[in-house]
Amino acid sequence: MRPLILAVLAAAALPAPAFAWGGTAHAVIDRAAIEAIPDDGPTFLRRHADYIAGSASLPDGWRADSEPFSKIEEDPNHGWFKEQFAFLKPIPRSRYAFVLALHKHYEEIRDKDPEAAQRTNVRWTGTLPYAAMEAYERLIACMRQIRALRSEGKDTAFAEQHCAFQVIRLGHYIGDGAQPLHDSVNSDGWRGDNPKGYTTDRTVHGRFESRFVDGMGLAVSDIAPRIGAPGHRDGDMFDAVLAFLDDAAGRMEQVYVLEKRDRFDNFQDRDVREMVYSQTAKGAAMLRDMICRAWSESAKTFRPLTPSPLDPANPAYDPETGSAPPLSGL
Repeated sequence: MRPLILAVLAAAALPAPAFAWGGTAHAVIDRAAIEAIPDDGPTFLRRHADYIAGSASLPDGWRADSEPFSKIEEDPNHGWFKEQFAFLKPIPRSRYAFVLALHKHYEEIRDKDPEAAQRTNVRWTGTLPYAAMEAYERLIACMRQIRALRSEGKDTAFAEQHCAFQVIRLGHYIGDGAQPLHDSVNSDGWRGDNPKGYTTDRTVHGRFESRFVDGMGLAVSDIAPRIGAPGHRDGDMFDAVLAFLDDAAGRMEQVYVLEKRDRFDNFQDRDVREMVYSQTAKGAAMLRDMICRAWSESAKTFRPLTPSPLDPANPAYDPETGSAPPLSGL
């Protein structure tokens, strides 16, 4: 375990934009979520709590310049810069349809608004909800395997490890989304018109999520009472993730208001602490809810779609992406 923890910490130290919550809060969010799983949920994950919390920042290590293919794919998964795609309603239910819509808009504005066009691409809009949903559905598949192995009286140890890894991925993206600066173009300093004089210092991101969080000594016990009873037992999970991100984005400017007081140097500042408690608790609650919902979905009988999403005969088939988008409701 020690070499793994050291590797995770080393990866988290690599320079890259928008590393959310640093190591402390990511680990707290993940552990709090696992501890909040009810007894009728996937309690086997409690056995893997140390692994999950100790690896909570692992996806940040996939974003280093030294691994450029991984970085290109992974970087957008950590942000959701809403202002960049305000033109896009509704949000596509397909990652690739979203990317194509961005490119079409880029082509429309690249001559008349080159500055906006420069940031109208997948890196500067983000793909966080898609990454979260992909990890969530892989978690369902892992949990379905556990149920099958249990019914056959077989060992589930490896399948549990697979599930724990998907929780690490899902937990990181949900943790990122709970951090308001990950849901805005103002992720690393205020951009554009600035009549209120908010900081443009790029270090604001790290000073809030890492330096302040570490300085205040955030712990699971601080947010556990705030998590509440499980939710999101039904309804469309993609819509729920988008609403979760919208809620966090609505608190972005407040982070800048709080920063103007003392640059997050006062670790006893009650309002900043409350912001941290509130957002990490929301992240833990959302992660717990998605884990429990995945467990519930894994118990359902799987029936292949007819026609297949890859079949052009499917009424929702999109020839630009080569598939029909995911159905609503899951």
